[in-house]
Amino acid sequence: MFDLEWILQNLPRLLEALLVNVQITVFGYLIALTLGLLIAIVRRVPYFGAVLHAAMEFIRTTPLVIQAVFVFLLTPAFISPLTVGIVVIGVHYAAYTAEVYRSGIEGVAKGQWEAARALSLPVSRTWGAVVLPQAIRKVIPALGNYLIATFKDTPLLIAISVAEVLTVARQIGSASFRIAEVYTIVGFLFLIVTIPSAILLRRLERRYAAV
Repeated sequence: MFDLEWILQNLPRLLEALLVNVQITVFGYLIALTLGLLIAIVRRVPYFGAVLHAAMEFIRTTPLVIQAVFVFLLTPAFISPLTVGIVVIGVHYAAYTAEVYRSGIEGVAKGQWEAARALSLPVSRTWGAVVLPQAIRKVIPALGNYLIATFKDTPLLIAISVAEVLTVARQIGSASFRIAEVYTIVGFLFLIVTIPSAILLRRLERRYAAV
């Protein structure tokens, strides 16, 4: 069933496409980390935080692929599908990382907030030097899990024709009628990325659990 020569012939094209998945993951995850932190902080503002929470709930409870297609259809033609995919994935996972950050912030002891107020620290100093260093350290393992989840969801962008590895695999499979072979290769490529990442995250989890 598996022709090694055919696999080696098509592997460079698949690896090049896999780099697109990695690119989407890196930039989308950076958006998720940054936007998620901003959302977690702003959610503590009365009234406005409730509206933001409702928006995040909507994002979390609708499928990523539908969000990608909907945004893609509304986006001007000069914006590439890759850009749309990065932004959609970033915003989608920001809704999840915001909850992670929120749990970390709420886990900071009340005495830390009171001590900052007693020292008359400005708000920016309270957040930057007291609250966030403690909160983020506690949630690093959970944030890492979303990195792997982001990578595994990148093939969903096949719905908007992003030239990622699953899109290229479908093209190769359609042209050669070797669907099973090419999809198996893609599965192994994902394992090669996700398994070492998962091992690294477990080590980080044990390290920060001991802190």
